[in-house]
Amino acid sequence: MTKKVHLTLAIAEHPHTSAIRDGSIPIEGVDAEFITVQPQIGAFRRMVRDVEFDVCELAPTTYIIARAYGAPFVALPIFVVRRFHHSGLLVRPDAGIRTPKDLEGKKVGVRAYSVTTGAWTRQVLIDEFDLDPSKVTWVVDDEEHVTQLELPPNVIHAPKGTSLAEMMAKGELVAGFHGNAGIGRTGDPTGGWKEVEADYPDLFPNAAELEAEYYARTGVYPMHGTIVVKDSVLAEHPWVAKSLYDAFDKAKKDWLAKLDAGELTDKKNKKYIELQKIVGHDPLPYGIEENRKTIEALEATAFRQGLTPRRMSMDELFVDPRI
Repeated sequence: MTKKVHLTLAIAEHPHTSAIRDGSIPIEGVDAEFITVQPQIGAFRRMVRDVEFDVCELAPTTYIIARAYGAPFVALPIFVVRRFHHSGLLVRPDAGIRTPKDLEGKKVGVRAYSVTTGAWTRQVLIDEFDLDPSKVTWVVDDEEHVTQLELPPNVIHAPKGTSLAEMMAKGELVAGFHGNAGIGRTGDPTGGWKEVEADYPDLFPNAAELEAEYYARTGVYPMHGTIVVKDSVLAEHPWVAKSLYDAFDKAKKDWLAKLDAGELTDKKNKKYIELQKIVGHDPLPYGIEENRKTIEALEATAFRQGLTPRRMSMDELFVDPRI
């Protein structure tokens, strides 16, 4: 490996990836050109629609859907964002929603049906609380990243010019996700929208307790950012998978050492300090076997929710860079 391979990488800034992005931890054999897309959601669409980057951080549900429809890139078992999903689904206090089953027959807002937060939250509601997702009308106000996705008939679009926040405020939705129906735009579009944040209660007031119990019982630890690589890159340079994995792994270990030493106390890092109390010392486990239960849970629920046209095997979805 005498000449480095030039690769474009669209990866967001995280405390545990910054050393890769700034070059202090090199990717062996790779001349890395980092492309910053803010917010990273813009890179999601550019990757799944135009395969614009050699390496990209993608939302895992978006990735699984794209792969199911033949996307020419594959994931490495590197997950750069994690969190649980018992919290964040807000309900109107006057809607009579006491349990997830009460959502059946009602309208619930989510930015897009395939958004990973929505998929993971529905997984909890389906598998843990017996919700029938086909009996809920899911109202969306944005387009799906993967254009080939055929939405189930119980997914509808918000009226043009109307935000989920406004629908929630008017009682047209009984529930919605914090970042969509809890914080959003409202007002007259001719006079200008304004940002609002409403004080709606969470569906689960004891979410933290439920999340800890859920993980202890199931071993499922929801992931978000997933690193994908073009098939053509790995076909020509199969060693790239291990080079990427090793760099991300070293960056994470160095970050974790600083976390252990109490050097990192900002909001982003405190999130993972809290997660350590549930999942153990490493709040960002990489590797297929370390994440098998989680990957299988997301793949299964994606199919059950009508997000993928068929079931998918682990070999289709992930390359193991350590083999």
